[in-house]
Amino acid sequence: MSDGDRASAVRVSPKLTIADRMGAFRVRWGIGRMRYGVEPGLYALGSPDADSEVLVTANYKLSFDTLRRELSGGDYWILVLDTNAVNVWCAAGKGTFGTAELVRRIETVGLTGFVNHRRVIVPQLGAPGVAAHLVRERCGFQVIYGPINAFDIPAFLKDGCKADPLMRSKTFTLRERLAVIPIELVAAPKFLAPVVLLFGVLGGFTRSGTFLEDAVQSGITALVAVLAALLAGAVLTPLLLPFLPGRYFSVKSLLPGIAMAVVVVLLRGDAPNGWRSLAETTGLLLTVTSLGAFLAMNFTGASTFTSPSGVKKEMKLALPFQAGAAVVGLAFWIASQSTG
Repeated sequence: MSDGDRASAVRVSPKLTIADRMGAFRVRWGIGRMRYGVEPGLYALGSPDADSEVLVTANYKLSFDTLRRELSGGDYWILVLDTNAVNVWCAAGKGTFGTAELVRRIETVGLTGFVNHRRVIVPQLGAPGVAAHLVRERCGFQVIYGPINAFDIPAFLKDGCKADPLMRSKTFTLRERLAVIPIELVAAPKFLAPVVLLFGVLGGFTRSGTFLEDAVQSGITALVAVLAALLAGAVLTPLLLPFLPGRYFSVKSLLPGIAMAVVVVLLRGDAPNGWRSLAETTGLLLTVTSLGAFLAMNFTGASTFTSPSGVKKEMKLALPFQAGAAVVGLAFWIASQSTG
């Protein structure tokens, strides 16, 4: 294929613009996250030729931008699969970053006309969806599994596509944990708001004062409890993750959850004495801790901490306990409000 023919691939720069960075910031906060994609196809980074390597990624723009940034200064082909704007790891689990789509995209862009070799480099996190032997059988291309992190790719390529053990290990550093917190803070209020409303309405019916006054007072208490649970499950648990006991996120969240529940009780301003006070304290402790544990489980699926099957296993084990604790906590709280 001539250089003129190769020019038909989309040219892309390794340099990220202000718009790219602002887009990444918005996505981190859940704004337009499901629509943040690029067009699937073949992209030319630098001035690739027929001997340049082909690196495969998802059409989630954050993944695409990270890859092209880390490849700065080199000449490469980037083959972008249609994953419905979902990142490589999640798309591999769902099957959209998979064997069929890889083969289809190789054929659609006419990759054999752009390169003399027959190999593509697939990120290791995409391995669950891509069967190398089937790709070779169907289109003749060898699949080489690259490192987990994009920043390791230059060294991987320089060393003849060989990965050292560190390149095969996924970290979950403080910086990486901080990166996934914002999306949880944005998503949580959607289902926590009804909890506040429920507590407010129940408080309005069960207390002895006027409905509106009691509903507002109960709603404020519930709001403080919900914010405490959000802080425990979506902020403290990921920040303190290496130091918390247990393997599952739902277990690791128990200490932060209990700590924040105690803070809520202390903010009430009076020591628990008598049945009514003890019942309300117990209700708050159980509710805050169970909600915090539920929120913490989101990080099991937002990181490579475990596999999709591991996520299902944890949910199956933890959800009944969380739901039970929340129901019992609500019962104690209702009892405390209706007891004079």
